Amino acid sequence: MFSNLFNWRLVLATIAIIIASGTIFYSQYIARKIAEEERHKVNVWVESLKARAATTEDATLNLTNLITSENTDIPIVGTDENDNPLGESLNLDTNLIKKDSNYLRRKVQEFKSLHDPILVKFSDDPVLINKYYYGDSKLQREVRYYPIVQLIIIGLFILITLLAVSARNKSTQNQVWAGLAKEAAHQLGTPITSLEGWVEVLRSESVPEKIVSEIGKDVERLKLVSDRFGKIGSTPQLEEGNIVAQVENMAGYMRKRATHKVAIEVKNDDPETTALINPPLFDWVIENLLKNALDAMEGKGRIDIFIHNEATRVVIDITDTGKGISKKNLPLVFKPGFSTKKRGWGLGLSLSRRIISQYHKGELFVKNSEPGKGTTFRIELKK
Repeated sequence: MFSNLFNWRLVLATIAIIIASGTIFYSQYIARKIAEEERHKVNVWVESLKARAATTEDATLNLTNLITSENTDIPIVGTDENDNPLGESLNLDTNLIKKDSNYLRRKVQEFKSLHDPILVKFSDDPVLINKYYYGDSKLQREVRYYPIVQLIIIGLFILITLLAVSARNKSTQNQVWAGLAKEAAHQLGTPITSLEGWVEVLRSESVPEKIVSEIGKDVERLKLVSDRFGKIGSTPQLEEGNIVAQVENMAGYMRKRATHKVAIEVKNDDPETTALINPPLFDWVIENLLKNALDAMEGKGRIDIFIHNEATRVVIDITDTGKGISKKNLPLVFKPGFSTKKRGWGLGLSLSRRIISQYHKGELFVKNSEPGKGTTFRIELKK
């Protein structure tokens, strides 16, 4: 149990959280120290102004000028007791001060939200109190925003890592799927070849042709299934095919296997509609969708297939009158392993979407579905 909880992922995540938290707290500590030092600098500058106002000695004036020259990064605005700028400022844009009469007032409001002003009493009679508002230096701003920048970088790093892991897992999953499909095709090859030989033996043994013919159809069906599995994982050859003929062929195949209470109808606006497809894989998709529709209708209902020939694409809508799909299950229908059937593996729709998207560069999605009324799946193929 503990080995599952304290695996390496949890350890790395914990270390990352500790490092990020420690950096944030330390950055805040540094920011507070810088803020205290900057307030001290502003106090010294203000006191130097007060001293300059009280004397005309050269030493005092030189000291004031020295203090002023050393403060090159903390912006300061002096105001009267009513927050009206007095014209005393430091480290602000002198051009804007001359051009914009409200520039200093805006700075006063900005600085007021950052720090409490430093009050200086110049005289008792009359009472003369000036306020000095100051902002953050460039260093202070950098230290303050550093944790935010760091969190963004960490977040991006985690996101990229997750995407990379997801892509790797998906690639591994695809390789497993392709390997299983090819192995299945390989394993089916030998018995299919043997069955083809036995069909010829039955023909030579004067077995009724109807029996031999039906067995031959089943063998051909097995060959088709094997061919489909063999094409998974490789780059299939696409060829221009008549979509109406392909769909009608699979609809006819499913009609023979459905009850007489199920009607399957194919409609189109152009019988010569064509697109680049791989016939065995495309037929597999149509077969999967029709089988799902039949299962959803539970032996009775209607399936309508509409084929639209548009300027840049071919659209195929397969609509059934089955039980529909609930809203909570709509995002899951194409997930591997999801199935509402007791004996379903949940691979048909997932495999169908992969065939359409990866091999045919098209799209397969649920156009609409309503519980109790039916579902429409849509296939879009580029022309």
